[in-house]
Amino acid sequence: MAEGRDVEVAGIDTVVRPGARIPWRPLDGTTMPFSEAPFDAVMFLILDVLHHAAARWSCCGTLAGRQDSDHHQRRQPKRHPRKEDAQVPDEASDMDEPLELTILLPCLNEGQTLAACIRMAFSFLGSAGVSGEILVADNGSTDGSREIAVAEGSRLVLVAVRGYGSALLGGIEAARGQYVVMGDADESYNLANLMPFLVELRNGADLVMGNRFTGGIAPGAMPFSHRYVGNPVLSMLGRVFFHIKVGDFHCGLRGFRRDRIRDLALITTGMEFASEMVVKAALAGYQITEVPTTLSKDGRSRRPHLRTWHDGWRHLRFLFMYSPRWLFLYPGLVLIAVGVAGIVLLLPGQVRIGSVRLDIHTFVAACMAVLIGLESVTFAVVARRYATLRGLLPTSGRSAKVVESLTPDRMLLSGLVLLALSFLGVLWCVLQWVATDFGPLSDPRILRVLLLAFTGSAAGAQLVLLAFLSSLVETPYREDRR
Repeated sequence: MAEGRDVEVAGIDTVVRPGARIPWRPLDGTTMPFSEAPFDAVMFLILDVLHHAAARWSCCGTLAGRQDSDHHQRRQPKRHPRKEDAQVPDEASDMDEPLELTILLPCLNEGQTLAACIRMAFSFLGSAGVSGEILVADNGSTDGSREIAVAEGSRLVLVAVRGYGSALLGGIEAARGQYVVMGDADESYNLANLMPFLVELRNGADLVMGNRFTGGIAPGAMPFSHRYVGNPVLSMLGRVFFHIKVGDFHCGLRGFRRDRIRDLALITTGMEFASEMVVKAALAGYQITEVPTTLSKDGRSRRPHLRTWHDGWRHLRFLFMYSPRWLFLYPGLVLIAVGVAGIVLLLPGQVRIGSVRLDIHTFVAACMAVLIGLESVTFAVVARRYATLRGLLPTSGRSAKVVESLTPDRMLLSGLVLLALSFLGVLWCVLQWVATDFGPLSDPRILRVLLLAFTGSAAGAQLVLLAFLSSLVETPYREDRR
């Protein structure tokens, strides 16, 4: 291992230092590395275990009272890869001066390109005179990437939970710099030219995105589907859904203030982590800026970790999940508007538009459009309430005010009114049938009124059920009770 560097093991407060073969913490809480004499180390371990076994036997009465507490701790649920997956050792707080910048490289079997990336990053720190570090967040490499990271003088943190987002979450927790610039360890980004990111961060930006489309994309660096379909479409949706003025939504080279990003409580572990960071930063009102950056063809001989359709769908799904307006509300309102227009148009009877005749079948389709649209709108209400209560979406905004006005009591009352009106409609149709001695109904309006009444009853029942579901969602609970 390189002198002066250490390896941090995610999930274990342990540091592997030069001169130690295996990290080991004795049971009394002190830290002691195995020496070069394995026999002495093993004997010391055996004696230490026997000593603590005797101590525990003599203190069994004291320990008995702690069994319930220990049992409760063992039953704690698993958590996302936050501090538990990247513990920063106590020595980090003893540094003479805080670091300004951490260059974070997520890594999974990047042995062919990692060394070159680390050297580029070190060259930037040296040429710019920036106090910083190179941090490699390894996600389970088996090709020697870990040894390369330490040999090149970087700091290494091991993140147990697999995934692009997991590696970055572990690296952000372990970072010692005030600012963090993250970039792929495949030689696709110029890590020797990070000053534009640092300048924006020093000027007060919370998140600085790279833009590969303005900076330049080398031939063969980005697949055709990514360059002309995937990235432009997803970036456009991000701008429309969240009003983010970013041209390259998924650039892997970006810088941010570490404390501000940690405040966002990011949780995704896959490739959609890139979208989550930008979306949550925008929803939190962070200052987001953009700088041009170049993209070169990566230096790997294997296939990239990114899976076009699978990861593209995960990004798209995340964008919709954090925008109930575009996923549920707006489509539902359009369906309701179209359905109501069709009902009003066809309720008196059939309508001819040129050579096209619209009659009862179109009326049925209009009623179905109203029902589906209402279901979509009610989904938007529940989704928005749940996301707001869980802190996933901010409480401000016009849509939030509209949702807040739709209280469970109001929805329940609206549903009951619709059910009552629908019952009157059905009753009128039955009376018309009785007037014909239960014979054939020649008036086409009766069937239309009956369909409209059934549609209203279904909508009313849906609102009543939604009122109770919304009340259930808003029921307060204690997070510490699992």
